[in-house]
Amino acid sequence: MSDSPARLWRALVSADPSRPFVTSYDELGDRIELSRATLDNWVSKTSNMLVDGFGTQPGDRVALALPPHWQSLAWILSSWSVGAAVVLSDEGVAPDTEVAVAASGRLEAALDSGAEEVVGTSLDPLGLPLREVPPMVTDYTVEVRGHGDHFPAYPVDAAEPALESAGRTLTGADVAAAGRALAKEWDLGEQDRLAVVVAPDAPLTALREDLSVLTAAVVSGAPLVLTPPPAEGDLQRFLDRMGTERVSVLYGPEPAGDLPFRRVV
Repeated sequence: MSDSPARLWRALVSADPSRPFVTSYDELGDRIELSRATLDNWVSKTSNMLVDGFGTQPGDRVALALPPHWQSLAWILSSWSVGAAVVLSDEGVAPDTEVAVAASGRLEAALDSGAEEVVGTSLDPLGLPLREVPPMVTDYTVEVRGHGDHFPAYPVDAAEPALESAGRTLTGADVAAAGRALAKEWDLGEQDRLAVVVAPDAPLTALREDLSVLTAAVVSGAPLVLTPPPAEGDLQRFLDRMGTERVSVLYGPEPAGDLPFRRVV
């Protein structure tokens, strides 16, 4: 049986739930770290919200108009866990999906996208609610807390679509294979910590169009550190942060120059 990304995630969490999986920084330097188990709790709650709240079924499509963020990872993994396809668009909100999830600045576009359900999220580091909730929008961090902490394993078919991105449709097996290939190419292992340097307003395709940066971390067990690039004249603070996080591998176009870790492209 081919691997699906949902199956790979379940295997990672089961292997060592307490290990860190993602550490996320915002532009102000605020930091939040989630273990595999903690992120999986959000994945389970979100999966239950999709199924019980929105009636999401295998084969449905979930548009994610979000930047790289720990909540974005929860949405990707929960979509795959219920057998839905993640739909990405660098130009805004993908049209005509069953569910559209957007940050506050894209909620109007999400409402105009033709989605049956629109979910907004503040992307607050601590998961605080939206400041303003437009009509017909579900506030993610308010709604999700009422859903169960356990999501039973779905019989997700790895041969079914799991990702629509850059004009391509990838099956779950394709997504899993891309993660394995990238983990091998970058020689990632559990001993590594992978920093992803990405602007706060970047699209999710900053994790590659096939989301293989995420799936490579899942396959290898290497924790992710999501961080904005250093501001001008702030390189040393950035390097100190990377040292504190024990980063060994860095992905992203910035910063330039010789750095004390392995760079991957």
